[in-house]
Order: sequence, then structure tokens, then C-alpha cells
Amino acid sequence: MRLDKFLGDCSLGTRKQLKEYIKNGMVTVDGAVANKPEMPVDPEKNEIIFAGENLTRDYKKYRYYILNKPQGVVSATRDNHDKTVLDLIDTGYDKDLAPVGRLDKDTEGLLIITNDGKLSHRLLSPKKHVEKEYEVHTKKHVSDEDLRKLENGLDIGDEELTLPAKAFIENQDGTEILHLIIHEGRFHQVKRMLEAIGNEVTFLKRIRMGQLVLDSALLPGEYRELTNDELNLLK
Repeated sequence: MRLDKFLGDCSLGTRKQLKEYIKNGMVTVDGAVANKPEMPVDPEKNEIIFAGENLTRDYKKYRYYILNKPQGVVSATRDNHDKTVLDLIDTGYDKDLAPVGRLDKDTEGLLIITNDGKLSHRLLSPKKHVEKEYEVHTKKHVSDEDLRKLENGLDIGDEELTLPAKAFIENQDGTEILHLIIHEGRFHQVKRMLEAIGNEVTFLKRIRMGQLVLDSALLPGEYRELTNDELNLLK
């Protein structure tokens, strides 16, 4: 890639500022002062230093984060009214990051943030049937008959019924919590499925995507990089 493109990916300034930095001899490549913004570099092979800081020591072409999305934040790269999930990510290497799919504004839980478009596409492709598990608090009791309906597919107002799902009740400290596992990502799908059986969602949290489970140590709003083992679960 071009040197100025790499520096831009490191969020060091505008294109005009980057050209000035290079012009003023603030950037070296493999020990030699760089003087051309268009100079080709490979961050995985070249040592690029800016103002004494080695930019390539921690460089990774793709970055993967797991976020425990809090309520009140939208799953978007930018928004004119609300805080976005990317506003929560402060790494210094946040160029081209995007959420994998979306969670509703009032929904909490597991959200993957990455700049790996191929992985995002694979996880979201309807053909891959990647499981998404939700912890659902409901206004009314969920009966065995309700579970059967959720699992068999429902008419939620779309052209087709929802795909067969998995549903079961977990008892947490005397409170019945519905676990719903779906393979789709339709608009407000979980809420609409509960409405279709005459119930209502009062709290919704995604706890798993594929084989990746939400880290219980992450409080709402907290994030960290995925480990290699976790990344392999997704791939």
C-alpha cells in the first residue's frame, strides 16, 4: 500500500497533514527517511517509524473485537443523533471498522467489530445459517406450546415464515428466561416472534454468535480483541 494510506489507517491525520509529516522528514522506512507519500510499503515486512514511534510493531491488517453492546447505542459506523458502537472503540487503529450485523438500540450483548469484510459476509450470509442465541426476558409466561410455535416457524408479517429455531427456558434465581436460537437476522426478528405468540420482550441480550460466546467479564460498553482461539471459532 502507499505510505500515506498506511499512515492514514493509523489515524495520524488528514491527507494534507500526512504529506507535511513526510515532507518534514518525520517518517522513516527501514531506517531511511521517506520523502514520497506514494512510496509503496508493506507494514508486515517494513519497519515504519513516525516521530520515534514504531507503527508496524503492533500492526495487523485485520482487527477483530468483541463488544458487549450496551443499551442506547446504535449498531452503525456513524449516526447524527445517537452514539454508535464505533464510538466505544478507541484503539488508534479504528480505520474501516464496522459492526458485523446489528443489534437494536435497546438490545444488549455480543457484537463483533472488524475490518475483515470477508468474515463479516460469511457470518451474515443466509446460506451459512450461523446461529445467534438470545437471552429473552418476556412480559408473560412462555408455555410449552409457545416454545413449539417458536421452534416450528412463525408468520411475523414477512413473505415467508421464520426458519425453524431452538427455544428453551432457563431458570435463573427463580426467574424464567427464554433462550431463543435463530439462524436469520430479520428486522426486529426476536421481538416480532414474541409478538406473534401474543407476548412481549422486556429485555433482550445476545449471548452467542456461531460458537463464540459473550465474555461474562465484559461489562456493557466494554470490548477487547478476540483471541486466536475465538477467531478460529468464527472462521
